[in-house]
Amino acid sequence: MTKIILVRHGQTFWNLELKYQGHTDIELTDLGISQAKKVSQRLKDIQVSAIYASDLSRAYKTAEYIAENHKLPVIAVPEFREISFGEWEGLNYNKINEGWPDVMGKLFTHPDEIRIPGGETFRELKERAQRAIDELVAKHNNETIIVVSHGGTIRTLICAALDIHLNRVWNIKQDNTAVNIIEYYPERTMVSLINDNHHLNF
Repeated sequence: MTKIILVRHGQTFWNLELKYQGHTDIELTDLGISQAKKVSQRLKDIQVSAIYASDLSRAYKTAEYIAENHKLPVIAVPEFREISFGEWEGLNYNKINEGWPDVMGKLFTHPDEIRIPGGETFRELKERAQRAIDELVAKHNNETIIVVSHGGTIRTLICAALDIHLNRVWNIKQDNTAVNIIEYYPERTMVSLINDNHHLNF
């Protein structure tokens, strides 16, 4: 069995402004840094073999805070990036809805049936992220590892683990620095924790 602890990054400036980030590299806010430090404290006593992260700084920096307590390097994996929002990056919901009402109308109801203009589909996101997960599961048999990624990416990985349709991707909540745990056995995949951020209460 391989246990993967999936962590969403801390708060960014565009999270505050409700802008779609995608592949745009946006830094953590002061609160985001505080959140990263808190999740680092939460995970410090868990024995892990490796720490991986999206190469976007909001995830990578969050991972660096976690890695400090484990004396491990952070290994960047671009496949764990957020979905590419293409032409929507840097825009908020209202601006996107003005320009692409038909596509935006399906984003939250039938996300598996759209392609984001200039960006990716949720299926493409799931396939690239799951390929990376499969490689790590093969590499880290009988080990626990941490992967720091993004809300959309983690949602699709949970959909894959539970074998549920990607049109349900928004039914899975992902707060900043939420902790999720997926256990990969040869015969099945088990999700044992979703969106746990109780560490932010301390």
